[in-house]
Amino acid sequence: MEYYSWILTFHIVAVMSWMAMLFYLPRLFVYHVENIDKEEYVKIVKIQEYKIYKYIGMPAMWATIISGTVMIYLAEDLFKTGVWLHAKLTVVIVLIIYSYSLEYFRKNLANNVCKRSGKFFRAYNEIPTLLAILIVTYVVVKTVSVTFTLAMILLFTFIIYMIMKPKRAKNEQ
Repeated sequence: MEYYSWILTFHIVAVMSWMAMLFYLPRLFVYHVENIDKEEYVKIVKIQEYKIYKYIGMPAMWATIISGTVMIYLAEDLFKTGVWLHAKLTVVIVLIIYSYSLEYFRKNLANNVCKRSGKFFRAYNEIPTLLAILIVTYVVVKTVSVTFTLAMILLFTFIIYMIMKPKRAKNEQ
């Protein structure tokens, strides 16, 4: 257990790096699709998308998974502290799936076959924020509030709706 704090520190830094990619890559996708007619710009954005995913995001994700697994192995009694760890791990699995979905979109954008809009990627960019809020809350509070979880899901559903809803023409207002 003497190394637990060191592993926890590494885990937190890895999570921060992973989250940086999860927050920034969809934003690059927005710039990519909204400037698709600017060939030189898109060429640079494609390089940025590739590098942030391959050189920052994926190594950080795996560092997070490995360090988290080691922490659970060293302190397996964590599973006896309540359902919060199970909930956190469930949300982490969703975050991992989200990470791989970013690679799917990155490849489609790189091959010029992505048909998604800037609005879509703005909305999609809200997902890691919701998941991060849930994970941090479960870890800090060490409990799972169904009310809080549902409130956050509803809040982010509303935010995504507001991003995705069509803008009304000025003459309709």
